[in-house]
Amino acid sequence: MHAYTAFAAQRRLASGELASIVRALKTEMATDPDLSYQVFDNATGHCIDLDLRGTVDDALARLAPIMTVATTPAGKTGPGRPKLGVVAREITLLPRHWDWLASQPGGASVALRKLVETASRASRARDKARISLEVCHSFMLTMGGNLPGFEEATRALFAGQFDAARSHMATWPMDLREHAETLLETAQNDAYEARED
Repeated sequence: MHAYTAFAAQRRLASGELASIVRALKTEMATDPDLSYQVFDNATGHCIDLDLRGTVDDALARLAPIMTVATTPAGKTGPGRPKLGVVAREITLLPRHWDWLASQPGGASVALRKLVETASRASRARDKARISLEVCHSFMLTMGGNLPGFEEATRALFAGQFDAARSHMATWPMDLREHAETLLETAQNDAYEARED
């Protein structure tokens, strides 16, 4: 499940799927039409824009394209094997690289796919740790950039000093702190997994 979290100022309004976020925001806006809010994608830490004009059903209808994932491949549009998810793109290499690739069993495409698979498996844990660290920092910057201890918490976060980062956020408003600590916990766990890998 792809999750989002909505804040109004420093108060967490809702967390969960996008449809539940829309319903919660529309409920709040019924009593406060000028509600100022931010909705975060929990997977990226970035804010997303929602068009909440009209009724709840109107807003949900506009979300349908965002929430629908295409399950059938598009028609053939060029080289490659789109039904298998293979996409053709141009790459540039030195002549010696092309010579080496051509000498590999299966040719250049097979050799490149094997190299990419091997490299992606080797760096998967590190990539995951880097992404979760960036997600945490993005949220902290947007919501806590002006709060006391932000600079210190950020330095501690990127230094891998997770307990120190928590202590620097101790005076933050409860909802912000709790959400930041949830993201921080993920970043910490991913960092430990990357070290063990």
